[in-house]
Amino acid sequence: MTRKTAGGAEGATPVGAKPVGAKLDGAAWAAIVSGMAGSLVAIGLARFAYTPLVPSLIQAHWFSAGDAVTLGAANFAGYLAGALLGRPMAALVPPRALLRLLMLATSLAFIACAWPLSLPWFFAWRFLSGLGGGAIMVLVATTILPHIPAARRGFASGMIFVGIGLGIAASGTAVPALMRLGLPETWLGLGALSLLMTALSWFGWPAASPPATPAAPVGHAPRHEGRVLRSLYAEYALNALGLVPVMLLLVDYVARGLHHGADIGALYWVLYGVASVAGPVVAGTVADRIGYAATYRIGLLLQAAAVATLAASGHPLAVAAATVVVGALTPGVVPLVLGRIHELLPHSHAEQRAAWSRATTAFALFQALAGYGYSYLFAHSGESYALVFVCGAGSLAVALGVDILANARHRRALARAAA
Repeated sequence: MTRKTAGGAEGATPVGAKPVGAKLDGAAWAAIVSGMAGSLVAIGLARFAYTPLVPSLIQAHWFSAGDAVTLGAANFAGYLAGALLGRPMAALVPPRALLRLLMLATSLAFIACAWPLSLPWFFAWRFLSGLGGGAIMVLVATTILPHIPAARRGFASGMIFVGIGLGIAASGTAVPALMRLGLPETWLGLGALSLLMTALSWFGWPAASPPATPAAPVGHAPRHEGRVLRSLYAEYALNALGLVPVMLLLVDYVARGLHHGADIGALYWVLYGVASVAGPVVAGTVADRIGYAATYRIGLLLQAAAVATLAASGHPLAVAAATVVVGALTPGVVPLVLGRIHELLPHSHAEQRAAWSRATTAFALFQALAGYGYSYLFAHSGESYALVFVCGAGSLAVALGVDILANARHRRALARAAA
Protein backbone atom coordinates (compact mmCIF):
# COMPACT_ATOMS: atom_id res chain seq x y z
CA MET A 1 0.00 0.00 0.00
CA THR A 2 1.28 3.48 -0.83
CA ARG A 3 0.62 6.78 0.81
CA LYS A 4 0.90 10.37 -0.23
CA THR A 5 4.24 11.93 0.55
CA ALA A 6 4.55 15.39 2.04
CA GLY A 7 4.21 17.02 -1.34
CA GLY A 8 1.25 14.91 -2.31
CA ALA A 9 2.95 12.49 -4.70
CA GLU A 10 2.63 8.74 -4.43
CA GLY A 11 5.40 7.06 -2.44
CA ALA A 12 6.18 4.23 -0.12
CA THR A 13 6.05 6.29 3.07
CA PRO A 14 5.40 9.92 3.98
CA VAL A 15 8.31 12.23 4.70
CA GLY A 16 9.69 11.61 8.20
CA ALA A 17 7.37 8.67 8.81
CA LYS A 18 8.21 5.92 11.26
CA PRO A 19 6.75 2.43 11.05
CA VAL A 20 2.99 2.35 11.51
CA GLY A 21 3.49 0.57 14.82
CA ALA A 22 5.54 3.46 16.33
CA LYS A 23 4.64 3.70 20.00
CA LEU A 24 3.59 6.75 21.99
CA ASP A 25 5.50 7.27 25.23
CA GLY A 26 4.12 8.68 28.48
CA ALA A 27 4.95 12.29 27.61
CA ALA A 28 3.18 11.96 24.26
CA TRP A 29 0.06 10.54 25.89
CA ALA A 30 0.10 13.31 28.52
CA ALA A 31 0.29 15.91 25.75
CA ILE A 32 -2.57 14.25 23.84
CA VAL A 33 -4.78 14.20 26.95
CA SER A 34 -3.98 17.88 27.53
CA GLY A 35 -4.93 18.66 23.96
CA MET A 36 -8.18 16.75 24.33
CA ALA A 37 -8.99 18.69 27.50
CA GLY A 38 -8.19 21.95 25.71
CA SER A 39 -10.48 21.27 22.76
CA LEU A 40 -13.20 20.07 25.14
CA VAL A 41 -13.17 23.32 27.11
CA ALA A 42 -12.50 25.80 24.33
CA ILE A 43 -14.73 24.41 21.58
CA GLY A 44 -16.81 21.55 22.92
CA LEU A 45 -18.16 23.42 25.93
CA ALA A 46 -17.59 27.11 25.16
CA ARG A 47 -19.47 26.87 21.87
CA PHE A 48 -21.81 23.90 21.90
CA ALA A 49 -22.97 24.01 25.53
CA TYR A 50 -24.58 27.39 24.84
CA THR A 51 -27.08 26.01 22.31
CA PRO A 52 -29.30 24.05 24.74
CA LEU A 53 -29.16 26.96 27.20
CA VAL A 54 -30.79 29.47 24.83
CA PRO A 55 -34.45 28.54 25.51
CA SER A 56 -33.85 28.71 29.27
CA LEU A 57 -32.09 32.06 29.02
CA ILE A 58 -35.18 33.43 27.27
CA GLN A 59 -37.75 31.72 29.49
CA ALA A 60 -35.99 32.90 32.66
CA HIS A 61 -36.06 36.47 31.27
CA TRP A 62 -32.32 36.81 31.45
CA PHE A 63 -32.33 38.00 27.84
CA SER A 64 -34.74 38.50 24.97
CA ALA A 65 -34.70 36.14 22.01
CA GLY A 66 -32.81 38.70 19.93
CA ASP A 67 -30.25 39.26 22.67
CA ALA A 68 -29.74 35.50 23.07
CA VAL A 69 -28.88 35.25 19.36
CA THR A 70 -26.52 38.22 19.69
CA LEU A 71 -24.76 36.51 22.58
CA GLY A 72 -24.36 33.37 20.47
CA ALA A 73 -22.78 35.51 17.77
CA ALA A 74 -20.39 36.96 20.38
CA ASN A 75 -18.72 33.57 20.68
CA PHE A 76 -18.33 33.31 16.89
CA ALA A 77 -16.81 36.81 16.80
CA GLY A 78 -14.44 35.95 19.61
CA TYR A 79 -13.47 32.73 17.87
CA LEU A 80 -12.52 34.66 14.75
CA ALA A 81 -10.46 37.09 16.86
CA GLY A 82 -8.74 34.19 18.60
CA ALA A 83 -7.88 32.54 15.29
CA LEU A 84 -6.29 35.79 14.14
CA LEU A 85 -4.46 36.52 17.42
CA GLY A 86 -3.34 33.01 18.39
CA ARG A 87 0.00 33.12 16.57
CA PRO A 88 0.91 36.70 17.60
CA MET A 89 0.15 35.83 21.22
CA ALA A 90 2.30 32.69 20.97
CA ALA A 91 5.17 34.88 19.75
CA LEU A 92 4.98 36.85 23.01
CA VAL A 93 4.15 34.09 25.51
CA PRO A 94 5.49 30.51 25.44
CA PRO A 95 2.75 28.22 24.05
CA ARG A 96 2.62 26.09 27.22
CA ALA A 97 1.96 29.12 29.45
CA LEU A 98 -0.39 30.67 26.90
CA LEU A 99 -2.54 27.53 26.62
CA ARG A 100 -2.83 27.41 30.40
CA LEU A 101 -3.90 31.06 30.53
CA LEU A 102 -6.44 30.61 27.73
CA MET A 103 -8.04 27.64 29.47
CA LEU A 104 -8.20 29.55 32.75
CA ALA A 105 -9.78 32.53 30.99
CA THR A 106 -12.38 30.33 29.31
CA SER A 107 -13.21 28.68 32.64
CA LEU A 108 -13.57 32.10 34.28
CA ALA A 109 -15.94 33.15 31.48
CA PHE A 110 -18.31 30.29 32.37
CA ILE A 111 -18.31 31.30 36.03
CA ALA A 112 -18.88 34.97 35.22
CA CYS A 113 -21.95 34.07 33.13
CA ALA A 114 -23.70 32.78 36.27
CA TRP A 115 -24.51 36.43 37.03
CA PRO A 116 -26.41 38.20 34.19
CA LEU A 117 -25.45 41.70 35.35
CA SER A 118 -26.03 43.25 31.93
CA LEU A 119 -26.00 42.47 28.22
CA PRO A 120 -22.50 44.02 27.73
CA TRP A 121 -21.19 41.99 30.69
CA PHE A 122 -22.48 38.75 29.23
CA PHE A 123 -21.37 39.69 25.72
CA ALA A 124 -17.82 40.38 26.89
CA TRP A 125 -17.49 37.02 28.62
CA ARG A 126 -19.02 35.12 25.71
CA PHE A 127 -16.59 36.95 23.40
CA LEU A 128 -13.69 36.00 25.68
CA SER A 129 -14.74 32.35 25.64
CA GLY A 130 -14.77 32.46 21.84
CA LEU A 131 -11.39 34.17 21.72
CA GLY A 132 -9.94 31.46 23.94
CA GLY A 133 -11.48 28.82 21.68
CA GLY A 134 -10.06 30.28 18.49
CA ALA A 135 -6.58 30.75 19.93
CA ILE A 136 -6.51 27.27 21.45
CA MET A 137 -7.69 25.79 18.15
CA VAL A 138 -4.74 27.44 16.39
CA LEU A 139 -2.17 26.44 19.00
CA VAL A 140 -3.20 23.13 20.53
CA ALA A 141 -2.31 20.69 17.78
CA THR A 142 0.67 22.62 16.39
CA THR A 143 2.15 22.66 19.91
CA ILE A 144 1.70 18.91 20.45
CA LEU A 145 2.09 17.16 17.08
CA PRO A 146 5.79 18.00 16.53
CA HIS A 147 6.49 15.84 19.60
CA ILE A 148 4.51 12.86 18.20
CA PRO A 149 6.03 10.19 15.91
CA ALA A 150 5.08 11.04 12.34
CA ALA A 151 3.32 7.74 11.73
CA ARG A 152 0.97 8.34 14.70
CA ARG A 153 0.08 11.98 14.12
CA GLY A 154 -3.24 11.20 12.48
CA PHE A 155 -4.33 9.18 15.48
CA ALA A 156 -2.93 11.79 17.89
CA SER A 157 -4.66 14.72 16.19
CA GLY A 158 -7.89 12.75 16.14
CA MET A 159 -7.60 12.13 19.87
CA ILE A 160 -6.89 15.81 20.52
CA PHE A 161 -10.07 16.88 18.75
CA VAL A 162 -12.20 14.20 20.38
CA GLY A 163 -12.74 16.93 22.97
CA ILE A 164 -14.96 18.77 20.51
CA GLY A 165 -17.14 15.70 20.15
CA LEU A 166 -17.27 15.21 23.91
CA GLY A 167 -18.51 18.78 24.26
CA ILE A 168 -21.20 18.24 21.64
CA ALA A 169 -22.29 15.07 23.43
CA ALA A 170 -22.30 16.90 26.77
CA SER A 171 -24.45 19.67 25.31
CA GLY A 172 -27.21 17.10 24.77
CA THR A 173 -26.77 15.15 28.01
CA ALA A 174 -24.90 16.84 30.86
CA VAL A 175 -26.24 20.34 30.25
CA PRO A 176 -29.92 19.30 30.46
CA ALA A 177 -29.10 17.47 33.70
CA LEU A 178 -27.43 20.56 35.15
CA MET A 179 -30.38 22.69 34.05
CA ARG A 180 -32.57 20.93 36.63
CA LEU A 181 -30.54 22.78 39.28
CA GLY A 182 -31.07 26.19 37.66
CA LEU A 183 -29.35 28.52 35.22
CA PRO A 184 -26.70 29.96 37.59
CA GLU A 185 -25.83 26.48 38.79
CA THR A 186 -25.49 25.30 35.19
CA TRP A 187 -22.97 28.03 34.36
CA LEU A 188 -21.07 27.33 37.58
CA GLY A 189 -21.09 23.60 36.80
CA LEU A 190 -19.64 24.27 33.35
CA GLY A 191 -17.00 26.48 34.97
CA ALA A 192 -16.12 23.78 37.48
CA LEU A 193 -15.82 21.19 34.72
CA SER A 194 -13.59 23.55 32.73
CA LEU A 195 -11.36 24.17 35.75
CA LEU A 196 -11.10 20.41 36.26
CA MET A 197 -10.01 19.97 32.64
CA THR A 198 -7.54 22.84 33.05
CA ALA A 199 -6.01 21.14 36.09
CA LEU A 200 -5.89 17.80 34.24
CA SER A 201 -3.99 19.37 31.35
CA TRP A 202 -1.72 21.64 33.40
CA PHE A 203 1.46 19.54 33.39
CA GLY A 204 0.83 17.67 30.15
CA TRP A 205 1.57 20.46 27.68
CA PRO A 206 5.01 20.02 26.06
CA ALA A 207 7.54 22.26 27.79
CA ALA A 208 10.38 21.96 25.30
CA SER A 209 10.62 23.46 21.85
CA PRO A 210 9.63 21.12 19.00
CA PRO A 211 12.41 18.83 17.80
CA ALA A 212 14.39 20.25 14.90
CA THR A 213 13.25 19.32 11.42
CA PRO A 214 15.58 18.84 8.46
CA ALA A 215 16.05 21.70 6.07
CA ALA A 216 13.93 21.70 2.95
CA PRO A 217 15.65 19.69 0.22
CA VAL A 218 17.14 21.37 -2.79
CA GLY A 219 14.64 21.53 -5.59
CA HIS A 220 11.68 21.77 -3.21
CA ALA A 221 8.93 23.67 -5.01
CA PRO A 222 6.99 25.60 -2.37
CA ARG A 223 5.01 27.51 -4.96
CA HIS A 224 3.23 24.27 -5.90
CA GLU A 225 2.37 23.55 -2.29
CA GLY A 226 1.31 27.19 -1.92
CA ARG A 227 -1.32 26.80 -4.62
CA VAL A 228 -2.68 23.66 -2.99
CA LEU A 229 -2.70 25.40 0.41
CA ARG A 230 -4.72 28.32 -0.93
CA SER A 231 -7.18 25.85 -2.40
CA LEU A 232 -7.30 24.05 0.94
CA TYR A 233 -8.20 27.28 2.75
CA ALA A 234 -11.06 27.82 0.29
CA GLU A 235 -12.22 24.22 0.73
CA TYR A 236 -12.18 24.54 4.51
CA ALA A 237 -14.23 27.75 4.26
CA LEU A 238 -16.72 25.97 1.99
CA ASN A 239 -16.73 23.10 4.47
CA ALA A 240 -17.97 25.54 7.10
CA LEU A 241 -20.78 26.63 4.77
CA GLY A 242 -21.74 22.98 4.38
CA LEU A 243 -21.73 22.07 8.07
CA VAL A 244 -23.56 25.07 9.53
CA PRO A 245 -27.04 24.15 8.19
CA VAL A 246 -27.01 20.90 10.19
CA MET A 247 -25.53 22.54 13.28
CA LEU A 248 -28.16 25.27 13.02
CA LEU A 249 -31.31 23.39 12.02
CA LEU A 250 -31.02 19.66 12.77
CA VAL A 251 -33.01 19.64 16.01
CA ASP A 252 -35.60 22.08 14.69
CA TYR A 253 -35.90 20.12 11.44
CA VAL A 254 -36.69 16.90 13.29
CA ALA A 255 -38.93 18.56 15.88
CA ARG A 256 -40.97 20.92 13.70
CA GLY A 257 -40.08 20.15 10.10
CA LEU A 258 -40.74 16.43 10.44
CA HIS A 259 -43.31 16.88 13.26
CA HIS A 260 -41.58 14.48 15.64
CA GLY A 261 -41.47 16.87 18.58
CA ALA A 262 -38.70 18.40 20.69
CA ASP A 263 -37.87 15.21 22.60
CA ILE A 264 -37.11 13.26 19.41
CA GLY A 265 -35.18 16.26 18.10
CA ALA A 266 -33.04 16.16 21.23
CA LEU A 267 -32.37 12.45 20.68
CA TYR A 268 -31.03 13.19 17.20
CA TRP A 269 -28.74 15.84 18.71
CA VAL A 270 -27.43 13.24 21.16
CA LEU A 271 -26.83 10.89 18.19
CA TYR A 272 -24.97 13.73 16.47
CA GLY A 273 -22.87 14.18 19.60
CA VAL A 274 -22.06 10.49 20.02
CA ALA A 275 -20.92 10.29 16.39
CA SER A 276 -18.79 13.39 16.87
CA VAL A 277 -16.83 11.66 19.64
CA ALA A 278 -15.74 8.85 17.32
CA GLY A 279 -15.28 10.99 14.21
CA PRO A 280 -11.84 12.56 14.83
CA VAL A 281 -10.17 9.31 15.87
CA VAL A 282 -11.62 7.35 12.95
CA ALA A 283 -10.68 10.09 10.47
CA GLY A 284 -7.17 10.44 11.85
CA THR A 285 -6.56 6.69 11.92
CA VAL A 286 -7.73 6.27 8.32
CA ALA A 287 -5.49 9.18 7.29
CA ASP A 288 -2.50 7.44 8.89
CA ARG A 289 -3.18 4.56 6.49
CA ILE A 290 -4.14 6.16 3.17
CA GLY A 291 -2.99 9.77 3.54
CA TYR A 292 -4.75 12.99 4.47
CA ALA A 293 -5.53 14.16 0.94
CA ALA A 294 -7.49 11.03 0.06
CA THR A 295 -9.21 10.85 3.44
CA TYR A 296 -10.30 14.49 3.30
CA ARG A 297 -11.68 13.97 -0.21
CA ILE A 298 -13.71 11.00 1.03
CA GLY A 299 -14.89 13.12 3.95
CA LEU A 300 -16.12 15.88 1.65
CA LEU A 301 -17.99 13.35 -0.48
CA LEU A 302 -19.67 11.78 2.55
CA GLN A 303 -20.63 15.16 3.99
CA ALA A 304 -22.14 16.34 0.70
CA ALA A 305 -24.14 13.12 0.37
CA ALA A 306 -25.36 13.32 3.97
CA VAL A 307 -26.51 16.95 3.81
CA ALA A 308 -28.17 16.28 0.44
CA THR A 309 -29.97 13.34 2.06
CA LEU A 310 -31.43 15.68 4.68
CA ALA A 311 -32.72 17.90 1.88
CA ALA A 312 -34.24 14.99 -0.07
CA SER A 313 -35.64 12.65 2.55
CA GLY A 314 -37.38 12.84 5.90
CA HIS A 315 -37.31 9.09 6.51
CA PRO A 316 -36.12 8.47 10.10
CA LEU A 317 -33.40 6.02 9.05
CA ALA A 318 -32.11 8.35 6.34
CA VAL A 319 -32.06 11.30 8.73
CA ALA A 320 -30.31 9.19 11.38
CA ALA A 321 -27.65 8.02 8.92
CA ALA A 322 -27.05 11.58 7.71
CA THR A 323 -26.86 12.76 11.32
CA VAL A 324 -24.17 10.18 12.14
CA VAL A 325 -22.07 11.11 9.09
CA VAL A 326 -22.24 14.87 9.65
CA GLY A 327 -21.82 14.46 13.40
CA ALA A 328 -18.68 12.40 12.93
CA LEU A 329 -17.16 14.73 10.36
CA THR A 330 -17.97 18.04 12.05
CA PRO A 331 -14.90 17.57 14.28
CA GLY A 332 -13.47 14.84 12.04
CA VAL A 333 -12.44 17.22 9.26
CA VAL A 334 -10.27 19.20 11.68
CA PRO A 335 -7.42 16.66 11.98
CA LEU A 336 -7.71 15.96 8.25
CA VAL A 337 -7.12 19.57 7.21
CA LEU A 338 -4.40 19.99 9.82
CA GLY A 339 -2.70 16.80 8.65
CA ARG A 340 -2.91 17.87 5.03
CA ILE A 341 -1.13 21.10 5.99
CA HIS A 342 1.60 19.05 7.65
CA GLU A 343 1.93 16.93 4.51
CA LEU A 344 2.38 20.03 2.37
CA LEU A 345 4.72 21.84 4.79
CA PRO A 346 6.75 19.09 6.46
CA HIS A 347 9.91 21.12 7.03
CA SER A 348 8.81 24.04 9.22
CA HIS A 349 6.71 24.05 12.38
CA ALA A 350 6.38 27.85 12.06
CA GLU A 351 4.95 27.54 8.54
CA GLN A 352 2.60 24.80 9.68
CA ARG A 353 1.27 26.99 12.50
CA ALA A 354 0.88 29.97 10.15
CA ALA A 355 -0.99 27.90 7.57
CA TRP A 356 -3.22 26.32 10.23
CA SER A 357 -3.99 29.79 11.59
CA ARG A 358 -5.07 30.94 8.14
CA ALA A 359 -7.20 27.83 7.63
CA THR A 360 -8.85 28.25 11.03
CA THR A 361 -9.53 31.92 10.31
CA ALA A 362 -11.14 31.06 6.97
CA PHE A 363 -13.34 28.45 8.64
CA ALA A 364 -14.27 30.83 11.49
CA LEU A 365 -15.14 33.69 9.15
CA PHE A 366 -17.36 31.61 6.86
CA GLN A 367 -18.93 29.83 9.80
CA ALA A 368 -20.01 33.18 11.24
CA LEU A 369 -21.21 34.43 7.85
CA ALA A 370 -23.07 31.17 7.27
CA GLY A 371 -24.85 31.42 10.61
CA TYR A 372 -26.33 34.79 9.74
CA GLY A 373 -26.81 34.04 6.05
CA TYR A 374 -28.65 30.78 6.53
CA SER A 375 -30.79 32.27 9.29
CA TYR A 376 -31.83 35.03 6.89
CA LEU A 377 -32.46 32.56 4.05
CA PHE A 378 -34.51 30.29 6.30
CA ALA A 379 -36.64 33.14 7.60
CA HIS A 380 -37.25 34.61 4.13
CA SER A 381 -37.93 31.32 2.32
CA GLY A 382 -40.98 30.34 4.32
CA GLU A 383 -38.77 28.26 6.63
CA SER A 384 -37.59 25.96 3.86
CA TYR A 385 -35.30 23.40 5.46
CA ALA A 386 -34.66 21.75 2.10
CA LEU A 387 -33.37 24.97 0.54
CA VAL A 388 -30.88 25.55 3.34
CA PHE A 389 -29.68 21.94 3.23
CA VAL A 390 -29.32 22.09 -0.57
CA CYS A 391 -27.11 25.17 -0.19
CA GLY A 392 -24.98 23.33 2.34
CA ALA A 393 -24.67 20.24 0.15
CA GLY A 394 -23.79 22.43 -2.82
CA SER A 395 -21.00 24.13 -0.85
CA LEU A 396 -19.51 20.76 0.04
CA ALA A 397 -19.77 19.53 -3.55
CA VAL A 398 -17.94 22.65 -4.75
CA ALA A 399 -15.25 22.08 -2.09
CA LEU A 400 -14.79 18.51 -3.36
CA GLY A 401 -14.49 19.74 -6.95
CA VAL A 402 -11.92 22.38 -5.94
CA ASP A 403 -9.89 19.74 -4.10
CA ILE A 404 -9.88 17.35 -7.04
CA LEU A 405 -8.83 20.04 -9.52
CA ALA A 406 -6.19 21.57 -7.22
CA ASN A 407 -4.54 18.25 -6.51
CA ALA A 408 -4.64 17.23 -10.19
CA ARG A 409 -2.79 20.45 -11.08
CA HIS A 410 -0.37 19.81 -8.23
CA ARG A 411 0.48 16.33 -9.48
CA ARG A 412 1.09 17.68 -13.00
CA ALA A 413 3.36 20.38 -11.61
CA LEU A 414 5.36 17.83 -9.62
CA ALA A 415 5.66 15.62 -12.70
CA ARG A 416 6.97 18.54 -14.76
CA ALA A 417 9.46 19.46 -12.01
CA ALA A 418 10.73 15.88 -11.87
CA ALA A 419 11.06 15.56 -15.68
